[in-house]
Amino acid sequence: MLATAGLVRNRRDTRPGITNRLRERRKDPATKAELTGAAPVPVTASNEVEFLQVPSWTRAGSREASWLLHGFSTRRGGVSRAYCAEDDPGDLNLTFTKEDNREAVVQNRRLFLEAVTGDPAFPIVTTRQFHSNVVVIANRADSNRQTLRKADGLMTAEPGILLAVQTADCIPVLVADRRRRVVAAFHAGWRGTVKRIVECGIGRMRIEFGSRPGDLIAAVGPGIGVCCYSVGEEVRSSFESQFAYARELFRDVSDSDPIRTKYPMLFLTQRAPGHSPIGPSLHLDLVEANRRQLLDAGLRGRAISVTGGCTSCDLELFFSHRASRGHAGRMLSVIGIRG
Repeated sequence: MLATAGLVRNRRDTRPGITNRLRERRKDPATKAELTGAAPVPVTASNEVEFLQVPSWTRAGSREASWLLHGFSTRRGGVSRAYCAEDDPGDLNLTFTKEDNREAVVQNRRLFLEAVTGDPAFPIVTTRQFHSNVVVIANRADSNRQTLRKADGLMTAEPGILLAVQTADCIPVLVADRRRRVVAAFHAGWRGTVKRIVECGIGRMRIEFGSRPGDLIAAVGPGIGVCCYSVGEEVRSSFESQFAYARELFRDVSDSDPIRTKYPMLFLTQRAPGHSPIGPSLHLDLVEANRRQLLDAGLRGRAISVTGGCTSCDLELFFSHRASRGHAGRMLSVIGIRG
């Protein structure tokens, strides 16, 4: 056909198939790190479960290493088959969902608890999360509750239990009082962040346990990054109604994909202007929003650790509700006091 029309397939001395080459480039680890930031390196336990920890909290000789338990799960090292490809070894889904097998989740939790604490039967407390600023005090009896309490934050001074929040894009925040040995865990989606879940939770720690901000350390775990978290104007309006620094948390992104920017002709559509997905979009930095709340609650900047990683970018390491269009497992972020 091309020869009949007097055309040639490729007038340059380059290999055809630009779209395929761009797909290959996206998979390159160096390019991925350049575009989205390097994913954190997980710890691999003896049972092959991979999870994240704050290095300064586990370093030999540190004040925290002797009494503090914590970890952020990934999707690696489990036995669930509901959310992985047929040839994958299995996922570490840690929440009971309608798609997954209950026995698989129970086994996953045992594996994860063993990886973090050394005991697969270590008591764990979870809640029915509903994007609120409700924070409750937990104790060992809560680990045996048939009906979970509704809350998005947990705190305790009782040794021998793990507090857990469930995420698959939302931000998990773990807090510990180094002096009084009190711990807390918060689930911060955008709605909970607007409701100041972290600030409210630290306020409760001060009231209930006498915690002082100068004695607190915190870790902001993996969640959806500003690179991927596009939101609507109503979200910006909600933040602007609550925070003087709200505008610093948002970015107008013309195109989050540099490939699309470099080769715009590949992505042209017949849609009318303003109706195409190409163009500026509003992105929220939910990690920074929660770091700012920790600072406003009185924590020192050097006392706050950020694990890094974007759940939407790195689906091989994390579950992402948004990137998987709702078909995703859940990760657990846990913190507790050694018994």
